[in-house]
Amino acid sequence: MKLTSPVLGEIEVDDSKVIHFPNGLAGLGHLKQFVLAHEEPAQGETPRVFILQSVDDPEISFSLVVPEALGVRYELELSDEEVTLLQATAPEEVVIAVIVRRDDAHPDSHGLKANFMGPILINTNTRQAMQKVLDRFNCDIVIRG
Repeated sequence: MKLTSPVLGEIEVDDSKVIHFPNGLAGLGHLKQFVLAHEEPAQGETPRVFILQSVDDPEISFSLVVPEALGVRYELELSDEEVTLLQATAPEEVVIAVIVRRDDAHPDSHGLKANFMGPILINTNTRQAMQKVLDRFNCDIVIRG
């Protein structure tokens, strides 16, 4: 199927690449199907920023990064229900990402804001996903100089 996104332009969506969020995202429970896209990195490099594009509403997309790219290491505990929802059989099947956005309050700033309280979890094998809303956030931060 084809979809036209303000961010990605016209893209062809392979049904086998669709990521399913059975419960939707926080505040957007009606959006259940997404695809991941990224700019082609330089040869030998891996992409740093991904676009989580809604298939249900092409006007909606989010920028995602893995927390490690920001110097943060997550250790999340999943409930039995969350493991079942993700259809996970091993921890390495699940990738954690966070939504990042520009700081609209300071348009001249080059900084980004990251939502560490609502990480996105994606099972790379089953393409089942969820947003885990955290009550509290503890992390290890690595500062590289």
